[in-house]
Amino acid sequence: MEAATYYRASSPAPAPRPALSGRREAEVCIVGGGFAGLNTALALAERGMRDVVLLEAKTLGHGASGRNGGFVFGGFSRGEDALLADLGEQRAQALYSGTQDAVGLIRQRIARHGIDCQATDAGVIWANWFRDPSVLKARQALLARHYGVEWEWLDRARMAGLVHSERYTEGLFEANALHFDPLAYARGLARVAAGQGVALHEATPALALDREGHGWRVRTPEGEVHARHVVLGCGGYLAGLRREVDAGVMPIATYVMVTEPLGPRLDEVLRTRAAIYDTRFAFDYYRPLPDTRVLWGGRISVLDRSPAAVQRLLRRDLLKVFPQLADVRIEHAWSGLMSYARHQMPQIGRVDEGLWLAQAFGGHGVAPTTFAGEVLASAIAHGDPRWREFADYGLVSALKPTGFVGAQLSYWWYQARDAWKDWREGPRGA
Repeated sequence: MEAATYYRASSPAPAPRPALSGRREAEVCIVGGGFAGLNTALALAERGMRDVVLLEAKTLGHGASGRNGGFVFGGFSRGEDALLADLGEQRAQALYSGTQDAVGLIRQRIARHGIDCQATDAGVIWANWFRDPSVLKARQALLARHYGVEWEWLDRARMAGLVHSERYTEGLFEANALHFDPLAYARGLARVAAGQGVALHEATPALALDREGHGWRVRTPEGEVHARHVVLGCGGYLAGLRREVDAGVMPIATYVMVTEPLGPRLDEVLRTRAAIYDTRFAFDYYRPLPDTRVLWGGRISVLDRSPAAVQRLLRRDLLKVFPQLADVRIEHAWSGLMSYARHQMPQIGRVDEGLWLAQAFGGHGVAPTTFAGEVLASAIAHGDPRWREFADYGLVSALKPTGFVGAQLSYWWYQARDAWKDWREGPRGA
């Protein structure tokens, strides 16, 4: 069943892609029709490979790719400081730059192919939930010194002028960022890929994956694909094709809701069209939509809650920041599954000869999936070894099922730590 999201409600669905039937020979078979799969398919087509087949169990963009908050910015779920400690400056900078370049590629694709996805190129604000500005200063300095990236300082007066909430103090502004309707963008990628010869099949779950000579056979309910290369890009919606691939990620739920149109009231809470998230581990993220609604997301959990439960949780979070919106109606609420690895980095690369992987984007996937598509397509089409730069972040076990308990306990611990710090600082205005 498709999630009843604002994105699905706000635009008509395209005509369904046919399910695969019969035997098909291909150079590349991609399993998963989210951003990882679609970006890889389009990147292969752009490199001259036309014999590409993509299989999606539900509909294109069904999972996290079509349900997320729509933030498009650089970096990974793993922080820049940890990346630096892991890899050293040169390698960390190369990976981070790949995501920065991906933001530019997303802009280019939207413009070049006329993808109508409500793109708002207004940047992203990282808002300080606490009074101590040191976390902002440290990140700003680290990005400038080691990554060559400048984020603009927003003092309290500027923040107060942009975001009408007593909740925040200072902020940082990331200019190389935008936000958009992710489902519309996914559908746009599919349209462009199909126009360049990629065969897209919906309602086609991959049931089995077997080695066949120098290639692979992917079996579906009504057919099979014989391909030299297979790319697995299923994210939090695991296909059950390779045990070590599925064992390497934890499907984690996150929640999103959308208000009714606010009309002129939108400017009473937001005098910016930037997207916003805050400095807590368990942060809120939100953005103004072109029709004057506010999209609001947050929380992570092992529980995939009902729309009513999502609305109850997120409404409380919204009112902590904007109590003046207490009378506003919530019109859409949903959840979705993301894939997380224990090391907080995507798992990108070769699993076996001719078998490739792109998963575990950890709720920070729009630009990194674009980067992954470029890396994998270049590897398959041209033998590019860049994928080896992700070798430090491989298929480590997510320790399921006990890992679910550990993940939830960790989240609660970080949430409690944020609450304690908030309590220690005292009420705003004190």
